[in-house]
Amino acid sequence: MKKKKISWQVYLLRCADGTLYGGVTTDLERRVGEHNGSRLGAKYTSGRRPVELVYARGFADRSSALKEESRIKKLPRKEKLKLIQD
Repeated sequence: MKKKKISWQVYLLRCADGTLYGGVTTDLERRVGEHNGSRLGAKYTSGRRPVELVYARGFADRSSALKEESRIKKLPRKEKLKLIQD
């Protein structure tokens, strides 16, 4: 049986002001670095640095990752914090 390659990551960052930011990427290390010190990071995180990676989950394809990102973004903050702790 062939294992599915995990190529997409859904992630949550905790910003310096305590807020949470979520996204998807194919290179988690690079993306977190962009959020912390590059103009390529999101506008939201640029004024809330430094950010810390608090959650990541891998997916085999972009579609699945985007669906999960959308689901997570719709969760209330309390549920997002619970997700981070699990």
